[in-house]
Amino acid sequence: MKLRFVKGSDYYAISPLINEWWGGRNMSDMLPKLFFDHFTNTSFIVEDDEQIVGFLIGFLSQTHSNEAYIHFVGVHPAYRKQNLGKKLYEEFFKVVQQNGRNIVRCVTSPVNKVSIAYHTKMEFKIEDGNGFVDGISVHIGYDGSNKDRVLFVKELV
Repeated sequence: MKLRFVKGSDYYAISPLINEWWGGRNMSDMLPKLFFDHFTNTSFIVEDDEQIVGFLIGFLSQTHSNEAYIHFVGVHPAYRKQNLGKKLYEEFFKVVQQNGRNIVRCVTSPVNKVSIAYHTKMEFKIEDGNGFVDGISVHIGYDGSNKDRVLFVKELV
């Protein structure tokens, strides 16, 4: 398998796969092409025989000079449990540290129990919010009305 930086044209290959990889949830609108054009130095693709089987879209915060943000990560369902996600995260962490940063943030929906479990396994901490959903601290209305989110933070050492 090959790990490489994202390029703009990858959008056209990944966009049609997103809803399928997320079990039919409508997620593709959350990843517009601008991410593939403007964050190529901090976003990655994993290919197997030239087929995209995983990706991570992340960027360095322009507001917080010590922080980076992971916006979207996906692994083809047939390739899960093979540490591809971990490899993508570790590559992102390397780039983040090479750029003098040591805080990584990300966000997920409280309904995405798999994401919550994965991030806590990757030693992300759930940030205290202003409410709870199913016993998980959430930020009520973080992404708008009825769009509560679980916020994560990880300090790289």
